[in-house]
Amino acid sequence: MTNLLVGLAGNPNSGKTTLFNALTGARQRVGNFPGVTVARHEGTIMHQGATINLVDLPGIYSLSAFSEEEVVARTFILNEKPHLLVDIADATALERSLYLLVQLRELGLRTVLVVNMVDELERSGRRLDSDKLARLLGLPVVQTVARREIGLERALDAVVLAAGQDQPPLTISYGPELDRMIDALADVIERADFLTQHAPPKVTAIKYLEQDQPLIALGHRENPQLSAEIEARAAQYSQRCRTAYGESAADLITDYRYGFISSILGQGVVSMETHLRRRSLTDAIDKVLTHWLAGPAIMLAVLYAVFWMTISLGETPMGWIESLFGLLADLGRAAIPDGLLQSLLVSGVIDGVGAVLGFVPLIALMFLAVSFLEDSGYMARMAYMLDRLFRMFGLHGYSIMAFIVSGGIGGGCAVPGVMAARNLRSPKEKIATILTAPFMSCGAKIPVFTLLAAAFFPGQATAALFWITLASWGFVFVAAKFLRTTIIAGPATPFLMELPPYRLPTCKGLLLHSWERVWQYVRKAGTLILAVSILLWAAMTYPQLPKERLDHYDRTAAVVNARHEFEDQHKAAQLEALEASRAEEAIRHSLAGRIGRVLEPVSALAGFDWRTNIALVGGLAAKEVIVSTLGTAYSLGDVDLDNPRILSQRLEQDSRFTRITAISLILFSMLYAPCFVTVIAIGREIGHRWALFSVAFNTTLAYLVAVLFYQTATAWSRMG
Repeated sequence: MTNLLVGLAGNPNSGKTTLFNALTGARQRVGNFPGVTVARHEGTIMHQGATINLVDLPGIYSLSAFSEEEVVARTFILNEKPHLLVDIADATALERSLYLLVQLRELGLRTVLVVNMVDELERSGRRLDSDKLARLLGLPVVQTVARREIGLERALDAVVLAAGQDQPPLTISYGPELDRMIDALADVIERADFLTQHAPPKVTAIKYLEQDQPLIALGHRENPQLSAEIEARAAQYSQRCRTAYGESAADLITDYRYGFISSILGQGVVSMETHLRRRSLTDAIDKVLTHWLAGPAIMLAVLYAVFWMTISLGETPMGWIESLFGLLADLGRAAIPDGLLQSLLVSGVIDGVGAVLGFVPLIALMFLAVSFLEDSGYMARMAYMLDRLFRMFGLHGYSIMAFIVSGGIGGGCAVPGVMAARNLRSPKEKIATILTAPFMSCGAKIPVFTLLAAAFFPGQATAALFWITLASWGFVFVAAKFLRTTIIAGPATPFLMELPPYRLPTCKGLLLHSWERVWQYVRKAGTLILAVSILLWAAMTYPQLPKERLDHYDRTAAVVNARHEFEDQHKAAQLEALEASRAEEAIRHSLAGRIGRVLEPVSALAGFDWRTNIALVGGLAAKEVIVSTLGTAYSLGDVDLDNPRILSQRLEQDSRFTRITAISLILFSMLYAPCFVTVIAIGREIGHRWALFSVAFNTTLAYLVAVLFYQTATAWSRMG
C-alpha cells in the first residue's frame, strides 16, 4: 500500500479549508507546525489502494516568506518534502491564484491544480477549459465545487496518478538581462552545492534577488561567507535593474511571472458564454452591506442578533448542565462523608469546573455564529468598513481579524487573536493590536459577563452582552490611540484587502469549525481550569480554623440545640446563621482569604471585597477561573445544601454585591491582565518585555476605570 504525504496549498478564501473538510470529514487531527503555534490540520484518506495523509497549509498568496503563514507553508514544502502538492485556485480569480502555482512549479514540485468554485465562474457567464489549461501547464487540472462536494473523486484520482509521474520544473524567461543575472548566481550556487537540499540553484538565485530574508538567514547559517557574497552580488544586480528599468529585480520577477500567467490565460482557457455580463450577487449585496450609512447599522444589528440567538437558544441547555452538576454534587455529598475529601470533590471540582462547563452551550452557539460570519464572507466586509475608523486610532484594517478572533463578536480567544496579528507589516501597529486584543470578550470572559448579567440585569442579558462588547471596542480604540501617540508612535500603513464572494457555508464546515473551538474550551476546563480550581480550593481551605474557634462554634451550636428541644424555624435560622459565620471565617482565615484581605484596602475603591479579589487573582491564570472560583467560594459558604442555588442567584442574594459592583467587576474583568497563556503568546510574538508591559498596563487601566466608575456611580446613587 502506498503512503502519500500531500500538502493542500492555496490563496485565502479559495475554498481550501472547505475542500479539506469535505475530503477528510471527521478523520482530522489538529496540532501545531514544528516550532510555531500555527494550527496544523491533518486528515487521512484511503483512495485506490493509497493512504493519503493530507496537510492543510495556511492560506498564502506566494512563497515569499513575509508573514508567519508564508513561512510555515514554505517550511513544510521545502523541509518535509511532500510527495505532491494540491494547489487550490479560485476559478473567479485565476490570474492571482496561479501566481502561487508558478512558484511551486519553479521548485519542480509535483502539483495538481484544483480549480474550485467553478459554479460561480459559470454564473458569471464564463466557462473554464480545464483540458487546455492542463496541456499548457503540463500538469493535471481538476474542476471542483467543494462546498457541494462536486469533483472530489476526480481530484483524488488525479492525486494518486500524479504522485507516480515526473513533472519537470517550470522554466520562465525573465528577459535577457535578468536571465543572465539569475544564471550567474545559480552557477555559483550550484558549483558550491549551496542550499541545494532546500531548492534548485535557480530558485535560490531568484530568492536572493527577491531579498527573501528567511532563505538568506538560512544561507548565512550554512555558509556565511558565500551567502554574504551572493547577497552582495544580488543587491548589485537589483540596483542595475533599478537603474535600467526603474524597478528592482524583485518587481521585474513578479511582472514576468504575471506575464507568463497572462499568456496562458490569453489562449482561450476561459471563454465567455454570453456577451452580457451579469452583475454578480456579491456586488448587489455589497451595495447594501458596505453602504456608508446602512453598512454600520446592519453590522450592529448582526452583532446584536448573534447575542440574542446565543442567549435565547443557550438558556435551556445551560439549565440542563447546571442541573446535571447539581445532581453530581448531591451524589458526591451522599456518597462521601462530611470532611475534606467531600469538600474537594464537591466544592473544588464539581462546583468549580461545573461553573465553567455550564456555559458550553452558550459558547458553542456563539462559535457557530462566528464561523457562519467568517465562512460566508461577511467578516471581511466588517474589516473593510472598520478600516477608516481603525486608522483614526492608529490601528490597521488587518487588525480587525485579530480583534474578531479575540472575541470582537464574542466567544473568541485572545491567543489565536494575538497570532492573527502576524499579518501586520508595521511593527508598531502590530504591537498596538496585540496589546489591546485581550480587551475583547473572549470565550473565557463570556461566562463572567453572563453570570453577572443574569444576576443583576434579569431579562436583559442580550442587551448587556451587546453593550459590553461595544464597550470593549471603545476601550480598544482609546487605549490604541494612547499607545500610538505616546509609547509606540509612528505613521499608519496603507490597507489592501480582498473581499471574497459571498457563499453559503456548508453544515459540515460550520460544525467542524465550531466543534474544534468548543473542544479547546472544554479541554481547557478539564485541564488548566481543573488544576487551578483545585489549587484555589486548597488555598481557600488551608490553613483551617484553630481548634479553639471550631470548639467555639460547636459549643454555640450545642447551646442553640439545648434551647430549642424540638425543630422549629427559629432554631433552623440560628443554626444556619451560625454555620454561615463559621464558613466565612474559615475562608477569611485561609491563605486565599488572607491574600484577598491584603488587597482589599486597594480593591475596595473599585467595590471589590476580599472574596472577589480571590477570584480576580485566580483569573490571572485563566479568566474562566473567575466563575469557577466564585462557584467554589460560594459553595464553601453555602449552608443550605438541600436546596443549592445556581451561582447567579447566590450573587444576587449577597447583600455585598450590588448592580454598581457588578458593572465595576465587568469593567475590570474586561480590561485587566491577559490570561497566562495569552501573556506567553504575546511574549512569543513581540517579546517578553511587551508581555510584562501588557500585564502592568492592562491591569492599571482596568483598576483606574473600575475605580472611576464605582466612585462616580456610588456618589450619584447617594445623591439620588
